Amino acid sequence: MNDPRKLVGIAVLLLAVVLVTALLSRDPATGAYTFVSAYNLENLLQRIGMYGVLSLAAAFVIVTGGIDLSLGSLVAVAGCLLPWLCRDCGWSPLLAVPVVLATGALVGLWHGILVVGLRLQPFVVTLCGLLLYRGIVRAATGDRTMGFQGAANGLRELVAARLPLGPGFGLPVPLLLLAAVALASGWLWNRTVFGRHLFALGRNEEAARFAGVRTGALTIAAYVVCSSLAALGGCLFVLDVGAAEPASFGSWYELYAIAGAVLGGVALRGGEGQVLAVVFGASLMLVLQNAINLNFRSNQLEHAVVGAVILGGAAADELLRRLRRRR
Repeated sequence: MNDPRKLVGIAVLLLAVVLVTALLSRDPATGAYTFVSAYNLENLLQRIGMYGVLSLAAAFVIVTGGIDLSLGSLVAVAGCLLPWLCRDCGWSPLLAVPVVLATGALVGLWHGILVVGLRLQPFVVTLCGLLLYRGIVRAATGDRTMGFQGAANGLRELVAARLPLGPGFGLPVPLLLLAAVALASGWLWNRTVFGRHLFALGRNEEAARFAGVRTGALTIAAYVVCSSLAALGGCLFVLDVGAAEPASFGSWYELYAIAGAVLGGVALRGGEGQVLAVVFGASLMLVLQNAINLNFRSNQLEHAVVGAVILGGAAADELLRRLRRRR
């Protein structure tokens, strides 16, 4: 469950990519390195905070041997529901945000019941969810852009705030929130019976059941946590940009979440994963994305990079597993 070598390897890879990206970002005209500018680093850390929450959400399900392809659509649901509650219903953000998170939890409960109760494949359940939830939110909103229009300004300012570390630079609030979620997840995975059972379920469900683990309830709980964190991520994204388009908001985010988890060493077959490594994996995804935008002035290669990351992570995991077997 905790392989220090894998964590060190991911950290070294992240550091190497950061250094290469920084060196390649030099502007010939001014001689400045745009990657390490305060503006770019703050924006990068802001996005790492938001995407990192989604990667941790995906990791909770993947370590059980499952998958959740509906994360992007859940981001769209949360991103449209929160402005609607705050603007059209006049709710306080203190009430609207918990309702959005509870909605995500109910979706996760629904996924878990379908997977456990009807024994449907997680791939099928969440793929249908990907289509279903976005279709529902598009129909409910009439494809209208959902914005705050002056509502929840205090919460938006809080999400956009920075914890000052020096002149002109500070840590974004979403990154601090990611740190809190990561600490809670790490404690849950490594210090509780729930965490030990979660990884036992991912390694061998039948053996875990014979050992007295309530595999059904555990699977449902993993999907509930996953969807709740996806809803939290959706809240962060819409509070950051201020509006959500139902047709496109959150599109492909599930792939970025899965790629971050896989790149962070979470085995797609289940039973392996480390929280800090997942954070590093999500960070690496965002650094690569930033490098593409800085050096190519275009995001056309982003999806190719995501596909290569998922394929490379899965291949590396399989090769390491075979090597361990031989030893």
